[in-house]
Amino acid sequence: MEVLKIATAGSVDDGKSTLIGRLLYDTKSLTTDKIEAIEKSSKQKGYDYLDFSLATDGLVAEREQGITIDVAHIYFSTTKKSYIIADTPGHVEYTRNMVTGASTSQVSIILIDARKGVIEQTYRHFFINNLLRVKEVIVAVNKMDLVDYSEEVYNKIKADFQALNSKSSFKEQNVSYIPLSAINGGNVADKSENMPWYTGQTVLEHLEALEPEDVFETGKARFPVQTVIRPKTEEYHDFRGYAGKLYGNNIKVGDAVTVLPSLTESKVTKIHFFDKQFDEATAGSSITLELENDINVTRGDMIVKSDELPKIEKEINTTICWMDSKKLVAGTKYLVQHNTNRVLAKIESVKNVIATDYSGVTPATQLSINEIGEVNIKLSKALYFDTYNDNKSNGAFILIDVATNTTAGVGFIN
Repeated sequence: MEVLKIATAGSVDDGKSTLIGRLLYDTKSLTTDKIEAIEKSSKQKGYDYLDFSLATDGLVAEREQGITIDVAHIYFSTTKKSYIIADTPGHVEYTRNMVTGASTSQVSIILIDARKGVIEQTYRHFFINNLLRVKEVIVAVNKMDLVDYSEEVYNKIKADFQALNSKSSFKEQNVSYIPLSAINGGNVADKSENMPWYTGQTVLEHLEALEPEDVFETGKARFPVQTVIRPKTEEYHDFRGYAGKLYGNNIKVGDAVTVLPSLTESKVTKIHFFDKQFDEATAGSSITLELENDINVTRGDMIVKSDELPKIEKEINTTICWMDSKKLVAGTKYLVQHNTNRVLAKIESVKNVIATDYSGVTPATQLSINEIGEVNIKLSKALYFDTYNDNKSNGAFILIDVATNTTAGVGFIN
């Protein structure tokens, strides 16, 4: 079964948690005791409806304030797909959480309150989805029940968002618009009788109809080696396999490959998936490769097709989302974690801060928490990388504080 990862984004009270709770309820993914708890809590608060936001707001502080603070991952399934939703906060002070949630998602749902329309937060949410090259964006115009299900209001918001979309440089992105009322389920899983003027799909119908080619980017095959398998048992005495996850594209038995950084060449002789063998592995598969000759391959190396070599350089120009309370300044040292490879690095220069409302860049010498900017980094040894635009998995990395071992920032190679 297909697994689709979704990130939600929206401002305070736009109804993200309610939308997710309604999706869980309508797909019968909530347990009986959870439904009973929602019913009891809604009654205690004097609501004449079920407060589905309680299905997702897990922290006590979230429930007290009625806001989302932490990134929560919610799981549900239909007969066609399995879904993982990253419910991310919308506040500007949680930009790093929004980037974290969207970084592994193939679809983003941006909620807009029909009463407020496109606001500054909407710009930020859309900017992050552009930055992370999320191919499928659903603009969910929520709370249509509070504007009398007005088609005119919906069309105005759609036109405003289309004007925002025209500023995007990521032209492969598909943006869809759905008017809905999450609180009563209109156009979430079932069509709304109150909006006969809308003839498109519901949120669930849209998600169910998405095909892998709609949401997954293809690039060149990249296979970062996680571990070398040497059982040394009687049955597998001479077995030497290289395990990891395949990104970007397929790889086949017989493909000529090059091992980086040594640039040693070989050929794929077998592809193992647990106890089965295949002639071809697709991108996203966790596999073990056997090569034609016994060569020196270790964790942190990368196996690529010989005619598809990545860049191999010791200096990189990057876009960084800064996540640490300690500012990012030139001269500081960090560890760059790039796939399974970890390299000591020095911040060469901070060039600018990028405005998340598409208003441009401001020259800067440092990045503060939740800021996004352009940063040059010098590495102690060469990385084998692609630009993020060419290959998302091989163009992203994290910065780790050498002293505290915390994740200080996430980067995208330009």
